[in-house]
Amino acid sequence: MPNTENTSCPARKTSIGGQALIEGIMMRGPQKSAMAVRNPEGEIVLETWETTSSFKSKVFKLPIIRGVFNFIDSMRSGYKCLMRSAEIAGLEDEEPAKDGKEQKGISAFAMNALMVVSAVLGVVLALFLFMYLPVQIYSWVEKAIPGLAGNRFLRSLFEGVLRIAIFLAYMMLVTLMKDIRRTFQYHGAEHKTIFCYEHGLPLTVENVRKQGRFHPRCGTSFMVLMLIVGIFVSMFISPDIHPLLRSAIKLLTLPIVMGIGYELIKLAGRHDNAFTRFISKPGVWMQHITVLEPTDDMIECAITAFKEVLPEDEKQANW
Repeated sequence: MPNTENTSCPARKTSIGGQALIEGIMMRGPQKSAMAVRNPEGEIVLETWETTSSFKSKVFKLPIIRGVFNFIDSMRSGYKCLMRSAEIAGLEDEEPAKDGKEQKGISAFAMNALMVVSAVLGVVLALFLFMYLPVQIYSWVEKAIPGLAGNRFLRSLFEGVLRIAIFLAYMMLVTLMKDIRRTFQYHGAEHKTIFCYEHGLPLTVENVRKQGRFHPRCGTSFMVLMLIVGIFVSMFISPDIHPLLRSAIKLLTLPIVMGIGYELIKLAGRHDNAFTRFISKPGVWMQHITVLEPTDDMIECAITAFKEVLPEDEKQANW
């Protein structure tokens, strides 16, 4: 493993990314991925595996196209890590009943069925809030103010701003939950650790603690960029069609929006100039909600996972 303790190195940009988990952090490197999670005893449990992709064809690596499949791949692996972190953190342990006897847990079939139903309901709610509701609200406004009819720029802008407002309200609400706030603190530990490495400093708690917590290559920034790109893409859709049809067409354009958003976030991660700082600014604002200051024990988890995925030849992890 490379020495990251006692020597400083020149600043660099790294392709290593991560995800906050329940009481831990996952880091994904070019060769290995790792998750470091604290168990109920406070010990760090480290698990590693080879970094692989389900989409290995060269077609899936083409610009725009790669963004869609990388997002799917990241969501799939991220969900598995999140579930595994819950197990390690002890959130799925059986609790004894008040009479001292163990309670029978929900059967595996029932649990899987519940998760499927929850996922379906979540997708339906997301489609209603982010696709249909903004379109329908503008249609109502259009009827009240006939002069707005047929203005595709105003319609796209209104719908886009409303989606951003819904996303902002949702993130602010979930932050009120204690467990979510802790996860957002781990998110901060992830960013600070990556910044520490990119600044060429030894990976110590003290050095990591001093770093900024807002990173341009953050998943939050990616979501905000998608919402903004969606405003411009929706301008190509006729403003005079039925709200349901317009919502369906916007759903079909989602891969394009996702692909463009991915290329922009990748550009922001590789380069630091006026343009990348400009496109990163909205996402950085949103990170004030989703990326919180971590504690030292959270930073220790992030450092442990990061060191595990750093290749022997560090150039393989740099852009």
